[in-house]
Amino acid sequence: MDVPVWVWLVTVGVIVAMLAVDYVGHVRTPHAPSLREATWWSLGYVAVAVAFGFLVWAVWGGTYGGEYFAGYITEKSLSVDNLFVFVLIMTSFRVPRLYQQKVLLIGITIALVLRTIFIFVGAALIENLSWIFYVFGAFLLYTAWAQVRSGQQHDEEFSENAVLRLTRRLFPTTDDYVEDRMTTRIDGKRYITPMLIVMIAIGSADLLFAVDSIPAIFGLTQETYLVFAANAFSLLGLRQLYFLIDGLLDRLVYLAYGLAAILGFIGVKLVIHAMHTNEVSFINGGEHITAIPEISTPVSLGFIVVVLAITTVASLLKDRSDRRRTVTDGTDRKDAH
Repeated sequence: MDVPVWVWLVTVGVIVAMLAVDYVGHVRTPHAPSLREATWWSLGYVAVAVAFGFLVWAVWGGTYGGEYFAGYITEKSLSVDNLFVFVLIMTSFRVPRLYQQKVLLIGITIALVLRTIFIFVGAALIENLSWIFYVFGAFLLYTAWAQVRSGQQHDEEFSENAVLRLTRRLFPTTDDYVEDRMTTRIDGKRYITPMLIVMIAIGSADLLFAVDSIPAIFGLTQETYLVFAANAFSLLGLRQLYFLIDGLLDRLVYLAYGLAAILGFIGVKLVIHAMHTNEVSFINGGEHITAIPEISTPVSLGFIVVVLAITTVASLLKDRSDRRRTVTDGTDRKDAH
């Protein structure tokens, strides 16, 4: 895929412009977005991402267009899992809802910068070390197994990571929020506020998710440009998605199993690709293994869409069933009394 430098620059410019719209149009005046506002902005960001995909399809062909859509859908679905952690972080730090947009946006900006570094490191590894696909594939298979084992049991409390503990140790921190300020001056001394701490928490938490998602998308496309674009567009809409499905997250009871199926599928795809490009001397004498055909992009895209559809429908049906059972049990208890 031949991507001129000017195309990279235009793409980065569009992403920066979208961030600027968020910073100027939403964050500058603190407010808790309504469901209507979150819905329209979420649809707008999805529309931009889809339009970009069709542009890739028109300019570089259906193969690359399909790879982009598979990558974007995968990253978007994995980002929903991130939202569970974001909710825990917001609750743990008792972030006023008025300021949650700013926290999310700056945290996502930090995550976008760090993920970009991850992407270029991953691309360099793939370019120079063909056996890295075995490592990525094995890691995704392990992650899929861990998802199945944990099911939907998300921790009820957020535990601070090493980055946050180091930040608190190095800088004096206030106990309370000072409006939406990240730092404040008290008796001539500069303090950081919990606002900055929670932004770092969001950014560093998303970086941990990138350890799963970056290998996953490289299993769908090895084009650095598409990996970057899919990650950027999935992250840019995450703030609006947070407010849109904030109250619906607990209803997606089978999400972890759906993500496990997708990660496991991509893990197998990576291992098969590694076999086809095998140069490891102790595996088949360093010769390529082509007995198993590689999984095509249309098959990958179809599998991802079907799994997400089944996961969502099954989750909502179970939630409806549980709610009806709860109502029935409550009615029965009243009748008994």
